Amino acid sequence: MKNKTIADPDAPRAGALEMTRRGLIAALSGLASACGTAASKLQEGSKAWGHDSIYTRLLGIRPFLTCRGHTTKVGGSRMPPEVIRAIAEANDYFVDMYELNDAAGRRIAEVTGAEAGLVTAGSYSAMVLASAACLSGTDPEKVKALPHPTWDRVECLTQTSHRFGYDHAYRAGGATLVDFETKEQVANAISGKTAFLACLASRDNNPNPKPGVMMPNDFLELGKRAGVPVVVDAASELPPVDTLTRYTTAGFELVVISGGKGIRGPQSTGILAGRKDLIEAAALNHSPNTALGRGMKVGKEEIVGFVVALNRYVSLDHEAVIEGWNKKSRYIIDQLADVPGLNAEKIMNAHGFEDISLSWDREVIPLTGKEAAEKLKAGEPRIVYYDTDEGGRMTTRCQWDGEEIFAARRLREFFLAEGRTA
Repeated sequence: MKNKTIADPDAPRAGALEMTRRGLIAALSGLASACGTAASKLQEGSKAWGHDSIYTRLLGIRPFLTCRGHTTKVGGSRMPPEVIRAIAEANDYFVDMYELNDAAGRRIAEVTGAEAGLVTAGSYSAMVLASAACLSGTDPEKVKALPHPTWDRVECLTQTSHRFGYDHAYRAGGATLVDFETKEQVANAISGKTAFLACLASRDNNPNPKPGVMMPNDFLELGKRAGVPVVVDAASELPPVDTLTRYTTAGFELVVISGGKGIRGPQSTGILAGRKDLIEAAALNHSPNTALGRGMKVGKEEIVGFVVALNRYVSLDHEAVIEGWNKKSRYIIDQLADVPGLNAEKIMNAHGFEDISLSWDREVIPLTGKEAAEKLKAGEPRIVYYDTDEGGRMTTRCQWDGEEIFAARRLREFFLAEGRTA
């Protein structure tokens, strides 16, 4: 399909919105028209943000006004209205899931430049299936044996600096994970037992890497030399948008990307893209087959919603999207500028857009970073962000237009109230 570049409908309107009745009404009008049900529930000046949400009515829990990124622990990202509509329509029909998986995989391949693709149940599932694919290939007996392989070629090699909390997904796929301190040690460890190498795409975005830390291309070099597949985890690396193509076109055999997060499809979807035979092997290990990945099934509605989100994402004016996030951040900073003892400043993150760094004078605001975060999370409205010892870090990328006004108002009221008066 031919894509037309469009601006993000969630981008803020031109000009900073002031904390006035007129500004709030304008912001909420934009929210209601562009952002669906959640936005229409916001009321002017209300401290009960989210109290009329489905979460509160149905289960009695209060949602967050987020100043975090698209982290799974707070629900990931928000699906745009067209994705929600696609999911609802997909619910009305039945399809052959093999045909649907193949068709969605072809669209992934078109977008990423890979030979083939597969929609998975999140990026963790993509890592499990990548591991299984490298171990079993398309051998049906090996597929049946996983996650308990009885053969020798089961090792996943990596560098210690590329270990992280989710890499036990490779073990869940049946691999034995072995890490080494140096590139030379990794190279020397490659043998007939090596099923694949694994690395983190995020190491490309570290402006000050520690000496000796391997870059993804270092793994690719070793893998090509030894004829061993390389799996790169790029789950959270959007933006930049070229993450969709950078690793597949460079020759990495398997690339993992979240289908939620930056793409804003269902949070329970992910991308596994790469070499055709390995994607075929991953599909054999995946639902609807009764194999290792059967419990990682992706519903027909989720697959359709993901493809719509992917098509939308590649059509966006990404510079305009990022500038929208930056404007929200600057607005919050401006509203906090005169709070005694509080320092709110913009910082550029590794993905090329502006975050907010919060710190404060403990003599004026006698709270630790953790204490402030806990109080804000318990307050009205509930605000979540990344707390640090010094204070905190905020991002606006997951906010609807106008929510920066409520966030700024709540933060301002909170720090003024917690500050010691002269």
